[in-house]
Amino acid sequence: MLPEIVTRADWRAAREALLAKEKAATRARDALNAERRGLPMVEVDKEYVFEGGDGKATLLDLFEGREQLVVYHFMFAPEWDAGCRSCSAFLDQIGHLAHLRARGTSFAAVSRAPYPRILPFKARMGWTLPWYSSHVSDFNTDFEVTLEHEGELVERPGLSCFLRDRERVFHTYSTYERGLDGLGSTTSLLDLTALGRQESWEKPEGRASALGAPAGSGRVRYHDEYED
Repeated sequence: MLPEIVTRADWRAAREALLAKEKAATRARDALNAERRGLPMVEVDKEYVFEGGDGKATLLDLFEGREQLVVYHFMFAPEWDAGCRSCSAFLDQIGHLAHLRARGTSFAAVSRAPYPRILPFKARMGWTLPWYSSHVSDFNTDFEVTLEHEGELVERPGLSCFLRDRERVFHTYSTYERGLDGLGSTTSLLDLTALGRQESWEKPEGRASALGAPAGSGRVRYHDEYED
């Protein structure tokens, strides 16, 4: 059941027909991303407590001083000995965080398992990205990644975006399960955030200059050349 074998000319004609549809899909995606950036936001006024490599942390601490935060809700229940295989494959796809951080965006994984269970698994996987335990807080249930089903708690994967205005934290977006398909690259994660890629062509106007820096692509460097 392999693709049909055709001449180069026939392949070129079929490819150009598909390209027109691909460009239409790209324009539709740009419009959808702009609509996502137009979503309202809600202030997070609940005090969540996390545990990480440096001890206790708040949601504000997870920003590491940057304006935005992307949280990957990693499925790892307290009684499990290892993290979810699909979630692990997702984290394996995450690129160098320097490119996100250059756009004022931090990334962290959060799981309900206690940190002493997370730490050896993180070491086994060879990950260096920030990972926190929400074991002693309602973070997972409040953001609908730990759900009650037939009297038991079940986990599901998700991703949530947050925006910071000084000491105030706002929740701007969340997606779950199939909504994670195709994510992992720097641009795909930025497309979910309120500030987007911070390119001059993005709508609504003004978001590109929100951080007082050149447009997104103008800041791309080799990952070892960023000051941060």
